[in-house]
Amino acid sequence: MADSKPASPRPANRNSGGAKPAADQTVATYKQILREFIDRRPSGTRQRIAKALGTHKSFVSQITNPALRVPLPAPHVASIFKICHFSPEERAGFLDAYRIAHPNQAAALESEEVSGKRIVMIELPDFEDPGKQERLAEAIEDIAAKMIALAREGG
Repeated sequence: MADSKPASPRPANRNSGGAKPAADQTVATYKQILREFIDRRPSGTRQRIAKALGTHKSFVSQITNPALRVPLPAPHVASIFKICHFSPEERAGFLDAYRIAHPNQAAALESEEVSGKRIVMIELPDFEDPGKQERLAEAIEDIAAKMIALAREGG
């Protein structure tokens, strides 16, 4: 005798072609922006991003594929901006979409690199005397602060 109970409906597979949940759609929005931008960059950009993030090129493909649910971690946003040279308008559009998708990550996006300020890093020689190295670093920071103040004054 056959069982007459109706089969229970199977949950929709995320790849079944159905509508994406709202959270997935907001992630897909910023990933689409990122993908289109990177596609316009020179070849090798994905590899440079992977190297800067300390990961594999396949991870970069995952975080730029709107069809995948892998989000872009907030700490990586600054590195991507640095490598890809987003214009201020592109940066603002991307950040708006990112903040909608990840409202709890707003604080992580307030770093200087994400906010549009430029970070300049200087590699110092490794002195045997740590105090000497620290004094040199402080002197460079002081000179930079004075130069920035002069530039702001217009002088």
